[in-house]
Amino acid sequence: MPHVLVPLAQGCEELEAITIMDLLVRAGIQVTTAGLDDQPVIASRGTRIIPDTSIDAILDQDFDMVVLPGGQPGASHLRDDPRIQQLLKRHAAGNHYVAAICAAPVALAAAGLLDNKTATGFPGALQAINNPVINISSNAVEIDDKIITSRGPGTAMDFALTLIEILVGSEQREKVNAQLARN
Repeated sequence: MPHVLVPLAQGCEELEAITIMDLLVRAGIQVTTAGLDDQPVIASRGTRIIPDTSIDAILDQDFDMVVLPGGQPGASHLRDDPRIQQLLKRHAAGNHYVAAICAAPVALAAAGLLDNKTATGFPGALQAINNPVINISSNAVEIDDKIITSRGPGTAMDFALTLIEILVGSEQREKVNAQLARN
């Protein structure tokens, strides 16, 4: 069973975080959430989320994928946290998937993971960092090798379903999609 880490920063976008966690679990994927501190996470709209553990406790573990929810100021906290930056670089160097949605691709950019890659994010988020070696896409979900990015809360389901397909295949993606009564 694949194992996915979802780091949760104070001020993350709850719709993205919960959608990612919920759909991955529906697909039979093990999800671990880790807070950047030892407090409950207060998301961008005030929802309280209790992480499974702290980032310090799992920093040396390997995961099949690391997925960053966006939202502000959560994405900035992920970008500015040296532990997250170390984790992202190590997982990318180990040929593992890394993914981010909304404003969180700025954390991937800060780690140098978007250099010479095509990525998407919340409109204006990647443009604001003015990095000419990132090819910015307006697609809902963008996959470039082992980097997966998405635009924002409105694309969270498509993003999570894409992650499912990458981790456990298109048949499982379709099973989860059918549970959602989307078609």
